[in-house]
This record gives sequence, structure tokens and C-alpha cells, in this order.
Amino acid sequence: MKKLLVSLVLLAAGTATAQAEGVSSHLDRVIQKGSLNVCTTGDYKPYTYLRPDGQYEGIDVSMAQSLAASLGVKVVWVKTTWKTMMDDMSANKCDIAMGGISVSLARQQKAWFANMLTQDGKIPFVRCENVHKYQTIEQLNKPEVRLIEPVGGTNEAFVHAHLPNAHLELSHDNLAIFQMLVDKKADVMVTDASEALFQQKHYPKLCAVNPKKPLQYLEKAYLLPKDDISWKMYVDQWLHLSKANGDYQKVIAQWLGAAH
Repeated sequence: MKKLLVSLVLLAAGTATAQAEGVSSHLDRVIQKGSLNVCTTGDYKPYTYLRPDGQYEGIDVSMAQSLAASLGVKVVWVKTTWKTMMDDMSANKCDIAMGGISVSLARQQKAWFANMLTQDGKIPFVRCENVHKYQTIEQLNKPEVRLIEPVGGTNEAFVHAHLPNAHLELSHDNLAIFQMLVDKKADVMVTDASEALFQQKHYPKLCAVNPKKPLQYLEKAYLLPKDDISWKMYVDQWLHLSKANGDYQKVIAQWLGAAH
């Protein structure tokens, strides 16, 4: 913690020096260009979804629009994937990445996270008749268990780390996975409890397994470029006020039916 505080102080000092020398901050650049580049996958309901008509919707889509409005700028959507998100961030394509992003140390090495949005956790998502079969790591980590996960992201990373003996198939279409489970083309998707709880409303044959007792704890947060502290401070303050005045809870309630 002490090292982190020292690093932030030094970074803030560096930012102040750069601004004194006439170098604009990331916050200034967003305002000056009049647009907020939001990287999002568009395949992770209820956070981000690219509809067939080309429009985005979801919890974090609404929040991106709120952030842009607070700055007086427009949103420019940048389509990304779970596999390419960090490359897009490193290539300065994103002012922020949003859409149900899980905090991980691997991502933290290349970018910053805004303050935590919510807690979540990895759980099995299975056909309801198989809930009793897939409750533990031991039950899942077997060659006969057919796992299916989207390419890239923390789901795939979890499987490689904890379920090396299971049979893993990767999909480039995250939204197609649920029907594949229904059609018995796969047995289990390990995913975030929030996604499983949302999707089981739309796929009655699928059930979230022990959503309140996840296999792995995680948090969700917005991803930011690692350039200067003023941009992170602004996003953190906007998010704090959004939660304090109830705007964030209203968006959650719109999609999940109840604020939490």
C-alpha cells in the first residue's frame, strides 16, 4: 500500500509538471476533441450489447452516455473483443473500456481501473438437470466435462488456471454459447454470476450454480489508459456521484429489475 501511494504521488507530480509545461491531460484532450472513445465488446448482456440495427444498449452503455454528458461530449463506440481489448487500450484507441469488465492483475499491468463498480464471481452455468453434477472444481476438472468459453477474457483464464483437465472449446461468439448449452453441444460455461443470473431469465433450461458462493471472487470496473491521474480522478468522481445520487442504481434496476 505504501509503495502504491508513493507511486500515485509521483505520478500526480509528473502530471502536474507536464501540464505546467503545456502538455494537456487526458481529461483536457477528451473535452477538446469533443468525443469520448468507448471500447466495448457488444456481446455481454446485460452490460453491453450491439443490436442488429447497429445500436448499443446495456448497463454500461447507459453509463458511458452519462459520462460523456458530464463532459459535454459525444460517445464514439469502438468495437473491440475480449482478446484484443488490451491491445486496443495500449494503442490509444480507447479513452475508456466499458462493458462488464472484470478486474485482473494481468490487465492492471497494462492499464488502470477506475474505482470498483460491483462485486461478482465465477460460477458454473449449466443445464438445470445437471446442477448437482457441476458444483465444485473437482467435479468440473475432468476430461469428460465439456467447457465452452469466449475467446480471451477472464473466463478462459480461469479455466486454464483451475480446470486444466476439462475439455475446453473456445467460441468467438459469446452470445451463441447459451444456445449451445441448451442444445447439449457443451456442458458448462464458467462465467460471472451476474451474466448467468441475467441469461437464465432468457434461457429457462439453464441455471446459475451457487451464484452467492462463487468459485472465484472478482470485481468489475471500468478500464482506463495508464497515462495521467487526472483522467482516472475524474472518472472516479463521476462514478462516486452517480452512485451517491442514485443514477447508477436506476440504470441497474432498469436492466436487472432491482437496484443492488
